[in-house]
Amino acid sequence: MPQIVVAALYKFTAMPDFADYQAPLRATADQGGVKGTLLLAPEGVNGTIAGPREGIDAMLSHLKSLPGCADLDWKESYTDDNPFLRMKVRLKREIVTMGCEGIDPENSRERYVEPHDWNRVISDPDTIVIDTRNDYEVSIGTFEGAVNPETTSFREFPEWFRKFRTQNPLKKVAMFCTGGIRCEKSTAFLRAEGIDDVVHLKGGILKYLETVPEDESLWRGECFVFDNRVSVGHDLAPGSYDMCHACRQPITEDDKRSEHYAPGVSCPHCHDKYSEEKRRAFAERQKQIDLAKARGERHLGAKPTND
Repeated sequence: MPQIVVAALYKFTAMPDFADYQAPLRATADQGGVKGTLLLAPEGVNGTIAGPREGIDAMLSHLKSLPGCADLDWKESYTDDNPFLRMKVRLKREIVTMGCEGIDPENSRERYVEPHDWNRVISDPDTIVIDTRNDYEVSIGTFEGAVNPETTSFREFPEWFRKFRTQNPLKKVAMFCTGGIRCEKSTAFLRAEGIDDVVHLKGGILKYLETVPEDESLWRGECFVFDNRVSVGHDLAPGSYDMCHACRQPITEDDKRSEHYAPGVSCPHCHDKYSEEKRRAFAERQKQIDLAKARGERHLGAKPTND
């Protein structure tokens, strides 16, 4: 069995002293050999971490000791190699950035649909099913009949929804995302906008793929994940996608055969988006990655941004 445990987690809870938790969490991670990213903000904690069983258990115990986190929930999967290169504990304004003032995720409580009930909910013809993820995530997999907002950032969701509702009568709304955090916040947003009959998938796509048998599933494709696994399928088995390390989008084997693909530099999605200066920087970074690999080492250079 794979030795590395990957734990995806979040918790909306008031954390006025969130900055005080940064250093102790980092120390616990370092002691247990855990890597990944945790975001701390006044509204709670969010992140994905990976490491040996003992280290993950220590981190989860530490996180559950934080104010309001005693009932912290998380989703686990397993892999042979750690999908992260380092541990980062970052302080943010929001643990998932929507950019709307006054959104209280407490308003999404008790609006969950358990994974085993999800098929029934989204099969209701009066229910509009909305995928709250970004377009590049939706492109490799989604639920049958789901609306794709075609956003490039979660910040775009409020504006998209306000326009969408002017053109579509809304009787019932069901929303989903990767692990539950975005649809929990978007549910609170819809309720603030006066939509009361709205629910979301508890635990997100990952919990659904882990829980619902493949022969009963209404999921089509693979689920993008924010680590070096790139995508997962049913039972959270590793998927078939690779990643363009320039634009961070999922790519197929066909994409890698394109004339626009250069490892670490460009792919068909981004070959015309970057300046020559940035492409040279990407090429140099890839050179260092290849040299480190030849030495049997892991390159710890910074990931490129999508600016």
